[in-house]
Amino acid sequence: MLRSKMCEIGVEIQNVLKRIDVAYGARSKDIKTSKPYLVAVSKTKPVNMIIEAYEAGQRHFGENYVKELVVKAQDPEILQKCPDIKWHFIGHLQNNKINKVVKLPNLHMIQTIDDEKIATGVNAAWEKLDIPNKQPLRVLIQINTSGEEAKNGIQPNEASSLFKYIKENLKNLQLEGIMTIGAFGHDYTTGPNPDFISLMKVHNQICIENEFRPEEVQISMGISNDFDKAIEMGSTIVRVGSSIFGSRVN
Repeated sequence: MLRSKMCEIGVEIQNVLKRIDVAYGARSKDIKTSKPYLVAVSKTKPVNMIIEAYEAGQRHFGENYVKELVVKAQDPEILQKCPDIKWHFIGHLQNNKINKVVKLPNLHMIQTIDDEKIATGVNAAWEKLDIPNKQPLRVLIQINTSGEEAKNGIQPNEASSLFKYIKENLKNLQLEGIMTIGAFGHDYTTGPNPDFISLMKVHNQICIENEFRPEEVQISMGISNDFDKAIEMGSTIVRVGSSIFGSRVN
């Protein structure tokens, strides 16, 4: 069950975008990463909410569950009313679900590549698809910055090796950067979020090793409760759900 929203989704999106602009303006000039964009996390939300957000100008949407993404990406109403929608898969991807995800219409990015096997599987599956004017599939490497066993992602000290493997061997993938989910509920009165610090260190290492400019490597970090802080530290993609669509209640 969803709580009622006091404001329309379009208003909430505009509020989030204003906060993104403010946080980006507060970022230190020493941080050279690109201006962030918003991925509206629509997991568990109905089709009508997605269409409302799309009609308000939102284009990037994130889904955590393969089954749910499969249904929404192929929904006739979304296909008709949201022709330019860009789907981001932001959940854990298993090998046996790769083909279901990569063949979906309007798939824009998989943010959760976390080992060579998954990367190789996605690369092979994308290569087999017969899509007009097909370009390499955008992907991010997911990094487990918090060290929690329940979290997926490669360890920070292994990320640059996976980055190199994908860049050198998997030509059907366009490796755009890195992402983290991180631990929930950091107390900012104690200082900066250690997950964000960790991911930015990985970003710096990748840029140095590959001779990339900071703005050439995307950083996906920050959710509804902390995306402002993430942007100030360098995030270029924020994944926001409850601040737009409302929270779920049990």
